[in-house]
Amino acid sequence: MHYNKVEICGVNTASLKVLKEEEKRQLLLNSKSGDLHSREVLIDGNLRLVLSIIQRFSSRKENMDDLFQVGCIGLIKAIDNFNVDLDVRFSTYAVPMIIGEIRRYLRDNNSIRVSRSVRDLAYRALQAREELTRESFQEPSVEQIALKLNEKKEAVVSALEAISEPVSLYEPVFNDSGDSLYIMDQIRDTSSDDELWIEDIALREALKTLNEREKKIIDMRFFAGKTQSEIANEIGISQAQVSRLEKCALERLKKQI
Repeated sequence: MHYNKVEICGVNTASLKVLKEEEKRQLLLNSKSGDLHSREVLIDGNLRLVLSIIQRFSSRKENMDDLFQVGCIGLIKAIDNFNVDLDVRFSTYAVPMIIGEIRRYLRDNNSIRVSRSVRDLAYRALQAREELTRESFQEPSVEQIALKLNEKKEAVVSALEAISEPVSLYEPVFNDSGDSLYIMDQIRDTSSDDELWIEDIALREALKTLNEREKKIIDMRFFAGKTQSEIANEIGISQAQVSRLEKCALERLKKQI
């Protein structure tokens, strides 16, 4: 998406004005004084900022018109809440506000359902994070957010994680000369490595050397977790016979493996 070729929400972005910092400052002062025309000019003069931010979310296959409109809401909130008395560039304050509004929209449209209490805590945590960011101009820690909300740190972390946007296993994390590295390439199943897989094959092959009664005893004893007495009652032989057959079967398996 290029600025000189984009028409979004009926707006030809090529014709959008780019304001200088001095102009933004004066328009912000006028807007705070109640000048609605200055507020409109300020909004129009920052639409390219919104457009640049929504590019970050282009891989999510969301409707770009919708994201642009949501980003404009974040821009308006930034204009209305910006403190003109502080020596801070407007864009420094507006960018996280716009991103936060877009992320909030994406979370609300998430197909994964989260309980109302967890969602409410997550939104209060996000609001607290924005407030703390405005106060200190830096990202607050989870501990600071939890302290402000009078909630446990663990509850805040769980709530924020619950509303996080799921990431595809095919999301690229690195790209070098056309060769992409995906998230799934970074995941390893430690419960089923090569050695366990080979051992499983060896065990299956060894079990084929047992007769039907021995297979049944081994299956009931080690896979079903039954005692020798339970096995004896079920197949109609003595416990001593079960013990002997089990011992012979295990010796044969050990030799095969």
